[in-house]
Amino acid sequence: MKLVKSLLLGSAAGLIAVGGAQAADLPVKAKAVEYVKICSLYGAGFYYIPGTDTCIKLGGYLRAEVALNTNSDISGQFNVSSQGANGARNRLTNYYTMRAREDLNIDTRTATEYGVVRTFFDGVFSWTTGNYVGTNSGSGATQYSGTLGVGPNPVGTAASPVSLFGSGSGSVNGTDGNTSGGSLGVYYAFIQFAGFTMGKAVSQFDAPWTNYPGNNFDGLVGGSGTVTGVNQFTYTADFGQGVTASFSAEDVTQYYQAGNLNITPGATGGFGLFAGSIGNTGSIGGTRSPNLVGMVRVDQAWGLFQASVAAKDNHVAYYQQTEISGHPDDKWGWAVQLALSIKNIPTGAGDTINVSGVYTDGATRYNFQNLAGSTFAMFGSSGSAYQSVGFASAPDTVFINGSSQETVKTWGFRGAYTHNWDPYWNTSVYGAYAAAQFGTLAKSTICSAAVFGTIASVGSTCNPDFNIGQAGIITRWTPVKNLTFSADFTWSHLDQKYSGFVTPAAIIAVPAKPVATYELKDQDTFTLLLRAQRNW
Repeated sequence: MKLVKSLLLGSAAGLIAVGGAQAADLPVKAKAVEYVKICSLYGAGFYYIPGTDTCIKLGGYLRAEVALNTNSDISGQFNVSSQGANGARNRLTNYYTMRAREDLNIDTRTATEYGVVRTFFDGVFSWTTGNYVGTNSGSGATQYSGTLGVGPNPVGTAASPVSLFGSGSGSVNGTDGNTSGGSLGVYYAFIQFAGFTMGKAVSQFDAPWTNYPGNNFDGLVGGSGTVTGVNQFTYTADFGQGVTASFSAEDVTQYYQAGNLNITPGATGGFGLFAGSIGNTGSIGGTRSPNLVGMVRVDQAWGLFQASVAAKDNHVAYYQQTEISGHPDDKWGWAVQLALSIKNIPTGAGDTINVSGVYTDGATRYNFQNLAGSTFAMFGSSGSAYQSVGFASAPDTVFINGSSQETVKTWGFRGAYTHNWDPYWNTSVYGAYAAAQFGTLAKSTICSAAVFGTIASVGSTCNPDFNIGQAGIITRWTPVKNLTFSADFTWSHLDQKYSGFVTPAAIIAVPAKPVATYELKDQDTFTLLLRAQRNW
């Protein structure tokens, strides 16, 4: 019995020891989960990043759209019937462009003893129908390639016919990235701290609505519009009562170069005008100074008023190919813009009027903004010739060998009235206008016998000045919160000042156009943009 009792007690002690060892190996009970907390300091949608005092907000949209009578460029932007393949208006012209896009933005804010530190990022993933940029799909009229226009070193060599290809690595009707590709765009990426904005953001020159006083269509003339942001270093002073002022140094390279063109007559004569080119497009020099921008804004319950000014250094290359040919001195251009918004007008709750006007001298992109462009070559019908053509171009400056730069002056305006029919429907009517005026040097050179005279018939008149007028209407339906369907119709009119008939020796960069007689005539085009968008 003593032996059995000893065995039982020993076994029990062993079991207790084993049990204790197993209990010691079990994980300690986890602490309560630190759930994400709402951050009410900066408005709805912000949350504290767990374990920090930084608040974050995620947002974005998904968009599906089709734009009729457009031909996307290689960057995936809609290109209305103003130049290139779409301006040709023939069988090589696309009738529509389709796009699917996802936008993601990330907003972070942290309260510090120096004020709020903010970072903001907005990026887009897009898949866009490609464009046709081929010149001819078979044998036929001789095509030419090379430098456009009438610069000092033009090229006009015959090229073999090529197959049509899009922007997707040469595929027919390609896309901006082929089947599973697409494109990534960075709209905004900036830091704000102690009144400073550093990075890629909307220009301080722009009106708050940029290109969209009431529309979805991107290509309005009549004002500045860096809707995808521009690199800048800005200081903003807040004087209270809704009054602010900003001074900014902004990158000129990406969005503000309309061109500094050497228009010295060359061997190619004037047929480069058909592509909307009036000179050697390779005459821009390296950047020496950012654009300098100043802005004052008053925000009140009734709306806002803003005044903006900008200065641009026009720094050009050499007269000819080598340094010993010399160069013109730099010439500063400038622009001024006034913008006004009136809210909650008597026609209905939430109704608004947005208007702006601009004048530029040697700073064309502040009027003919980047997505609208400042080069036009549009073909149409004619009762007196093979076809009609309207061409125009507005660079920043022009010069000839041995001369100084001469600025191009422009002015314009844009505006819209938006009416809310009810909480689900609204309609905007909008319009825009821009005019370009050339100086004595430009007109005498472009209209000389060596340029315009090489293509013009007897009795034709030459004047490179032109106007662009636009009008449109958009209706939006929001059946549920943050889901909107819209239809946006835009009409554009090119009022060019040339008249008579021209017969070029060759057609450069205008797909499939034959050597023939063309009537110089104003041109019209339209765009219908249909969109579905879900914001989140």
